[in-house]
Amino acid sequence: MGRRRKPWMRDVNGILLLDKPEGLSSNHALQRVRRLYSAAKAGHTGSLDPLATGMLPVCFGPCTKLSHYLLDADKHYTVGMRWGARTTTGDAEGEVVEENAIRPDAATVARAAEAFVGEIEQVPPMYSAVHHQGRRLYEIAREGGEVERPSRSVTIYALDVGVTEGDILQLSLRCSKGTYVRTLVEDLAHACGALAYVGWLRRDSVGPFATAAMHRMDDVESAAEQGAAALDALLLPPSAALTDWPAVTLDAARAFYLSRGEAVRVAAAPSRGRVAIFGPGHDLLALGEIDADGMVAPRRMMQLPA
Repeated sequence: MGRRRKPWMRDVNGILLLDKPEGLSSNHALQRVRRLYSAAKAGHTGSLDPLATGMLPVCFGPCTKLSHYLLDADKHYTVGMRWGARTTTGDAEGEVVEENAIRPDAATVARAAEAFVGEIEQVPPMYSAVHHQGRRLYEIAREGGEVERPSRSVTIYALDVGVTEGDILQLSLRCSKGTYVRTLVEDLAHACGALAYVGWLRRDSVGPFATAAMHRMDDVESAAEQGAAALDALLLPPSAALTDWPAVTLDAARAFYLSRGEAVRVAAAPSRGRVAIFGPGHDLLALGEIDADGMVAPRRMMQLPA
């Protein structure tokens, strides 16, 4: 028997680009937004630490099927690198375990940063959600434990050194999924012969989404007071997550057969790769790919055609 939906819930379909406030976990932010929307189904795409602020895409309804692709998307961050100490967590929430008085100038950091652009190896921090023998690393760390962690490859596409204010140097970086900014800050400081941790962190963008499209929590709360229509006006359509995907549009007949799981032939389809499939009403119908026979094959249905 299926799980009964609570009577206050409603079907919502779209993406909210939430500007997550500091001090709130990603899950708590998600649950607050879900209650405001009275949404039957919702999920976020890529956690931010409570210390961090910025873009947290919240997907509602069928849009939760896009979460995997957004998790894989590139990210852009601005970070305040605080000199003079190393902490247990690599950020301002941890306890200081080592200190020194070395304060490299911006030119020194910029030279060191050149070595971190491109594909690099990172060792995940102990305070992370990586699994080790069935447990999260942060669970082991909170008990005072530490285990050996294999390194993993990530890509830093750009790393720019900004202004210095007091003991904090501002950095801007664009990186691949799986990048630990805390680890990058610690490693960059080590390359300069210094110690540093993340004093503050802001995620400016995720994949195709622009910074300007974000909404603060109080914006969402204000919209909730006006009703469902005002809330839904804050949402982006599912197709907004797929602007870098090749697209094909089907007529009603092909949309019908594709909805049954059948591959269809489309004259203007790309020769290979993944595609966003739109129905005759220009709504996102499915995520698919071009199969070995050059047919458009569905891989994940977003909705059924009318």
